[in-house]
Amino acid sequence: QLQLVESGGGSVQPGGSLRLSCTAPRIILSTFWTLTMGWYRQAPGKQRELVATFTNGGSTNIADAVKGRFTISKNNSKKTIYLQMNSLQPEDTGVYYCRGTTDERDYWGQGTQVTVSS
Repeated sequence: QLQLVESGGGSVQPGGSLRLSCTAPRIILSTFWTLTMGWYRQAPGKQRELVATFTNGGSTNIADAVKGRFTISKNNSKKTIYLQMNSLQPEDTGVYYCRGTTDERDYWGQGTQVTVSS
């Protein structure tokens, strides 16, 4: 059973925006608070790469390729993280995955497709 569930993907034209959500319906709240959460993506024919994550100190780590365009945020009470994606470009196309980790756990979602094309 998947512990993380993504939503919000779709098809947009270049310059458009999407907001991805990742919820943790099967993870209890106290466990969710311990997870380091983040977003990754995998383009066709490429390796999965980091997009944006929260650090253990609570700050964020944003990939250079999306810095200034993507924002990661979270709502702990809803066990949800978000990825606001603006000024989308064709190179942003791929499957976007949510991930939550601790020293003992490594949870992934099933992924949500984002396609940017004109």
